Amino acid sequence: MDFDLPEELQMLKDNLRRFVDTELIPIERETNDGSDFLPGVQENLEDKARALGLWLFDVPEEFGGMGLGHLSKAVMFEEMARTIALPSRGASIFGPRVSPILYSLNDEQKERFLYPVIRGEKTSCFLQTEPEGGGDPGRMRTTAVRDGDHYVVNGHKRFITGAGAADFGQVVTATDREKGSRGGLTVFLVDMDTPGITKLRQQDMMIGDRPWEILFEDVKIPVSQRVGEEGDGMKAAQSWLTEGRLRHGARGAGVIERCLELAASYANQRSTFGAKLATRQTVQNMLVDMYQNLHQLRLMVYNAAWRADQGQDVRKESYMCKYFGDEMSFSAADRCMQIHGGMGLTKDLPIEQFFRDQRSMIITEGPTEILKMALARQVLREYGE
Repeated sequence: MDFDLPEELQMLKDNLRRFVDTELIPIERETNDGSDFLPGVQENLEDKARALGLWLFDVPEEFGGMGLGHLSKAVMFEEMARTIALPSRGASIFGPRVSPILYSLNDEQKERFLYPVIRGEKTSCFLQTEPEGGGDPGRMRTTAVRDGDHYVVNGHKRFITGAGAADFGQVVTATDREKGSRGGLTVFLVDMDTPGITKLRQQDMMIGDRPWEILFEDVKIPVSQRVGEEGDGMKAAQSWLTEGRLRHGARGAGVIERCLELAASYANQRSTFGAKLATRQTVQNMLVDMYQNLHQLRLMVYNAAWRADQGQDVRKESYMCKYFGDEMSFSAADRCMQIHGGMGLTKDLPIEQFFRDQRSMIITEGPTEILKMALARQVLREYGE
């Protein structure tokens, strides 16, 4: 049982750390406005990412990318999360963001949707969340009813990131509401300028993201734009959701480490009542809690990512990585802010953004309570007899 990263992965981690420390952290308050880069910034950082040799790192080799595995990607997500120079949602500097769902398309669909995304000619969004069914896809109200060689889609989507600029969307619908998430959901690819699609409004959030609310009214989608067979919706989305939850955990590790760096450095500099903050047991306890949580989270994420690379089903492991990573990274940002006092509330430091971003992560892509409910079923099956 080896708990060390392979040599090549440790080299990747070290190179990325230097890149973050020298290229990103020094400019992290000058790169983006919420979920969008400021003019010229993305192009400049993309050139540096190409020079680093990490262009299209998460795109499979068969589609022209590097095809890094889950463990390699976890290392990357962790290191990049140490800075707020990159939006926590949205734009990337390592090439277009490609939803894993698109790799499962048939050849005709790949030509129309996947390859243009990889080439940077099109962007997509993922439409699942609804006003009455966020974390529970089985309650999907958006319906798709077959009518000859088309489906007619009606429904209401909310909190859809990137929908304003997206050329097409991957929309999750209910084709059999009685079956719910067990064979009743189907994903379609739909051009966002299709008649009947209305972008109702953008919602201002406590984080930089400004997601959209979308209305579907008698939207006709050809059968040829269905992903897989009817009822395969959850199967199509599962790889995207599992990978996203591993990413949450890896991001959480990066945030905890940066908060540790900031908090420990400030505690060694700041004096109150004639002594350094670092000598105060209360402060020491907060630092140690953060340090222990980082160690625990890294072991969880690296193990789950390694298992995924072996082809194992890591859904339950991804649940734990997601909720533990989000909860502990938010706690780290909170403690870091407390140690800094009033300075932690300012925008001179990245702490307040880590605080807001990580609080939001606890809700998105699976709230803690829902993930624990799913895990409870596993625990009762495994230990309840």
